[in-house]
Amino acid sequence: MSDLVFGLDTFGDVPEDDDGRPLSHAQAIRQVVDEAVLADEIGVDVIALGEHHRPEYSISSPETVLAGIATRTSRIHLSSGVTVLSSDDPVRVFQRFATVDALSNGRAEVILGRGSFTESFPLFGYDLADYDKLFEEKIELFARLLDEKPVTWSGTLRPALEDADVYPKTESGRLTTWVGVGGSPQSVVRTAHYDLPLMLAIIGGPPKRFAPYLDLYRRAAGEFGTTAHPVGMHSPGFVADTDEQAREVFWPRYRVIRDRIGRQRGWPPIRREEYDAEIEHGSLYIGSPETVARKIARAVTDLGVGRFDMIYSSGSQPASARLRAVELYGTKVIPMVRDILSEAE
Repeated sequence: MSDLVFGLDTFGDVPEDDDGRPLSHAQAIRQVVDEAVLADEIGVDVIALGEHHRPEYSISSPETVLAGIATRTSRIHLSSGVTVLSSDDPVRVFQRFATVDALSNGRAEVILGRGSFTESFPLFGYDLADYDKLFEEKIELFARLLDEKPVTWSGTLRPALEDADVYPKTESGRLTTWVGVGGSPQSVVRTAHYDLPLMLAIIGGPPKRFAPYLDLYRRAAGEFGTTAHPVGMHSPGFVADTDEQAREVFWPRYRVIRDRIGRQRGWPPIRREEYDAEIEHGSLYIGSPETVARKIARAVTDLGVGRFDMIYSSGSQPASARLRAVELYGTKVIPMVRDILSEAE
């Protein structure tokens, strides 16, 4: 797996300064840009920015931030993680990412998804009753747009297009596009149907339990006659100089955001024992570079994925600690994972 791709993902969580005070949304956005510039310098392959419309997150328009990052970087790929296509317009999404692609000399990617939160639906005037139908229609249109030819299309939830040509075009002729899936078999099959790469959101439990989804994706691609692209996975994590430091910095802030989400979804408050167990046996990649590298190597081997993205911010971890986590991931974790995998071959 020497060609394994490594990414870093963030929703632009609003961090604290060294005195424990939250940064402003503007400062948080600039912090993400600085983290992406550092990631570019130290060899991380991809930076992916997620879309949210909530007070604890600063990024509501990933492609705008990615455009800023494009002008300060030279090699790192620039992705969303994810773009909530259901509450956006496929034509505008394509145009915005084609623009980032131009600014970055072909480094733009988009990961399309339905969204793990639903605040964008009322915000932009969409009915949650149409949650599934919106994505089904819009991904069908987006897949047509990727051919960069005039499109004739009609649906029930968006105005029809008649021989519509969409600009700007990409220089390569095709915008790199993934579909983010959280565990729905139907979504896996749909991704294979449209001949798009699959990005699995693995945020809890042993990674191996997702192996059937990779098998399903490959089988579906065979049945549709499409390509079984290398599959990616993304999971939360945090790297510090020692295991204890990583766990203690991450835990109190992770607990706040995890319980805030849990209250909305009817989950009980998370206990420290559950947190520690998820680090040991589940899908939290938290610890020293050595600990995190060993766990990543085991997960990618178990699943046979071609890309691993670490969600490196899950709460208000201090800005300085986040920069250190990015540094350790690029300079220590990635080389260690490559060495472990090379020795196993």
